[in-house]
Amino acid sequence: MQKTPVGSVEVALRHTAQLLDQAPRLAATQAAEILRVAPHHPLARLYLGAARRALGETSAALEVLEPLAAAQAPWAAAQYQMGLALAQAERGDAALAALCRAVELKPDFADAWRALGDQLTSAGDTQGADAAYAQHIKASTKDPRLLAAAAALCSNDIPTAEALLRAHLRKFPTDVPAIRMFAEVAARLRRYQDAENLLARCLELSPSFGAARHQYALVLHRHNKPAAALREIDALLAREPHHPGYRNLKAAILARIGDYEQSIEIYGEVLAAHPHQPKIWMSYGHALKTNGRERESIAAYEKSIELLPGLGEAYWSLANLKTVRFSAAQIASMRRQLERSDLADEDRYHLHFALGKALEDAGAYAESFEHYAAGNRLRRAGIAYCADEMWAHVRRCKGLMTPAFFAERKGYGEAAADPIFIVGLPRAGSTLIEQILASHSSVEGTMELPDIPAIAKSLFGKDKGAEEGGYPGALAGLSAEQCRELGARYLEQTRIQRKTAAPFFIDKMPNNFAHVGLIQLILPNAKIIDARRHPLGCCFSGFKQHFARGQNFTYSLEDIGRYYRDYVELIAHFDAVLPGRIHRVTYESMIDDTEGELRRLLAHCGLPFEQACLRFYENERAVRTASSQQVRRPIFRGGIDQWRHFEPWLGPLKRALGGVLDEYPNIPLF
Repeated sequence: MQKTPVGSVEVALRHTAQLLDQAPRLAATQAAEILRVAPHHPLARLYLGAARRALGETSAALEVLEPLAAAQAPWAAAQYQMGLALAQAERGDAALAALCRAVELKPDFADAWRALGDQLTSAGDTQGADAAYAQHIKASTKDPRLLAAAAALCSNDIPTAEALLRAHLRKFPTDVPAIRMFAEVAARLRRYQDAENLLARCLELSPSFGAARHQYALVLHRHNKPAAALREIDALLAREPHHPGYRNLKAAILARIGDYEQSIEIYGEVLAAHPHQPKIWMSYGHALKTNGRERESIAAYEKSIELLPGLGEAYWSLANLKTVRFSAAQIASMRRQLERSDLADEDRYHLHFALGKALEDAGAYAESFEHYAAGNRLRRAGIAYCADEMWAHVRRCKGLMTPAFFAERKGYGEAAADPIFIVGLPRAGSTLIEQILASHSSVEGTMELPDIPAIAKSLFGKDKGAEEGGYPGALAGLSAEQCRELGARYLEQTRIQRKTAAPFFIDKMPNNFAHVGLIQLILPNAKIIDARRHPLGCCFSGFKQHFARGQNFTYSLEDIGRYYRDYVELIAHFDAVLPGRIHRVTYESMIDDTEGELRRLLAHCGLPFEQACLRFYENERAVRTASSQQVRRPIFRGGIDQWRHFEPWLGPLKRALGGVLDEYPNIPLF
């Protein structure tokens, strides 16, 4: 029997391990040589499989790794390498199982936790991915001084983690793992600018830190910096083109900037590899819906429900198409899910909103209202919203922005007239106005852009309620050049949303009504359209709608009534101090006299009449709001008075609206 030269094999194995990262082909050759001498050596087989995977030879890698993992079932490294190869082969479920097994066998296996986080991200399990990434940080932290902070981060004890890391970084300001952990703390607190700055510093100190770059791309995406996020994710994909987490994030970023065809293509590829991922099917459905592919979006949402019957958001996504009528079986399924005691609040309130819509369509208005009210109560309990803040904002704007204030600042701002702002409340007909305008050859529709609120937020002082130094008080201190720079910054940030050569584009963020004074100072030649609808129709439509983010005033009839009243008062103020600056379009008038309202709207925008604007429903552009399917059909009156079915329950809303309701469409004296 031939004896294996143990010493030489161990030397060769160490050499192979050193070659794996930088020269995988040489590593594969070296591992193959070792296996000629020791045919069943497990470490040599592991290195051979890892090298083949690194070379992109996925099938050959799995030929080695699958039997190795089966023979060495308790070996975490074998499960890990097999998981990576399975992910590369786009066998998502099998990859997830292998990586779960790896961390189960070796709980401090940092790389396996990161890979598991990536795989969970691809599967749409954001919560699971966050937990896996936190475990990765903990496992990769070898410095005993950081272990307590890592443990606090893992258990989501953010105040403790923040205090420990802040103290550590005062002593060791260039500690890269600590900086990355501190960025994770900032991101969980939604302090995205802090997280961005920390991760930029992290990558400055360690440019090859892939996990930090992935986190940086994610923070940039959440902080509404899609161009920068895309650059970072493309840099990562250049090194790992099949990485599931990177691909999923790129699809989300592309959807954010309106590149729906490419986003849909990536989601389709991800789902071909991971067909049993309900949340990815749902994201796929969102992209298809926005791109006008309604039938395919319905199939995608139904697939996500088939895979996860308790996924409330998928039911709500079907309801939110506004064109789907739920079957008796689907209604019964929603009722069954609501009976579960283990259903998450997020799924529960989405189901209430969806069931409210289903029962409204069926004419069961009392029960429909019960579900709308239950969904709103549950949603309202989970958010921090104070109606007094908008009331106080209106008071500050009226006190500061007088005719003299604007007269003193005549000529301020960026002179470009590119933007057309459509403001008001959600569900007031703004998407219809946008679709009509975007059917003009000189106008491009984009989306509800968050850039004006972001600029306003950047002007906030430490005390948001302060008369001086806060917002809008800070506007008084801006110079002409600063206003011009802010206007230019808005145009530069929104350029990524513009896909055509049209000279004008639409920003349909409704909440920009609160920032008309800011718009006047930084973009004095931009057009402003106020989309207004009957208070009960608008407010109750908002109450029935579950918004993904940003409209926290809609989850209480009292809150939304007060918000509408404050909006009317603030726009009335700007009508008085900036006469003619804002053009108002009431939804009812647009329905009753479409061509007349259209001609007046185009005249205000300085645009000639075009027949295509009357055929807006033929426009195939992507529409990124709740009304996306409705504006792909000709105008109809059916939705104007839907609120009347629910009038017996709207007393709190009527009381909150007060004189604004009594005077509509006229404006009461404030």
